[in-house]
Amino acid sequence: MSTENLLVDIGEDHVAAITLNRPEQLNTFTTELARGLVTALEELDHEDRARVIIIKGAGQAFCAGIDIKEFFGKTALEYRAWIETMEKPLVTISRMRTPVIAQVQGVAAANGAGLVAAADLAVAADSARIGLTAINVGLNCVGPVIPVSRSVGRKRALELLFFGELLKAAEALDMGLVNKVVPADELEAATRRWAARLAKKSPVALQIAKKAFYASADMGYTQAFDYMNEAFARLCTSEDATEGVQAFLDRRTPEWKER
Repeated sequence: MSTENLLVDIGEDHVAAITLNRPEQLNTFTTELARGLVTALEELDHEDRARVIIIKGAGQAFCAGIDIKEFFGKTALEYRAWIETMEKPLVTISRMRTPVIAQVQGVAAANGAGLVAAADLAVAADSARIGLTAINVGLNCVGPVIPVSRSVGRKRALELLFFGELLKAAEALDMGLVNKVVPADELEAATRRWAARLAKKSPVALQIAKKAFYASADMGYTQAFDYMNEAFARLCTSEDATEGVQAFLDRRTPEWKER
């Protein structure tokens, strides 16, 4: 799964890591990187050894958005296809069964900020900066603002979209854009520990929880309850549910059987 621009590995702790590997270009998205990231995510989503996926950036930055060198010389239809390619990794995460954690250092700007927001969870270094910066070059981040708005709410999202400023990590935490902020020199270890803890949970329970969460997000209130209750009923018939409840009663560590 690894390529020149993407490094992929799977640990014995069932945690996979995808590293955006364009450090000299601040890990900006190219068409090749965007397509490769979608492929890596989809392949890991069907890999039994990978129960949690971390996305991180090589070097000093997480991801500074889209490589502006690809901007020029397109027709309107070509721009539409191009930006859909760039945004597809963000959409892919919501359709996967495997939890995805963003590990954020340095700058996460524009599509990089969207990737942070699109990830199910995010851990940021205390020195990280996150923002929807495209407005500053006469463009905008109307794609990335979709997952951002679902993390921070309408008025905060519009503030980020309109002003294009970079948030400090502590501000991003207060807004709900990231889950944790840790010292920069502890980011790698802290993210890995958190991911490994999550990987110890029942894989099938996590998968059903994630799918149900995203599917119910656009439903009406009572419809969402109906959908969630059906999802829970399906989970109750799984081997892992039986094993988990019995292990609790036996006061032992469960042995998960399903992926």
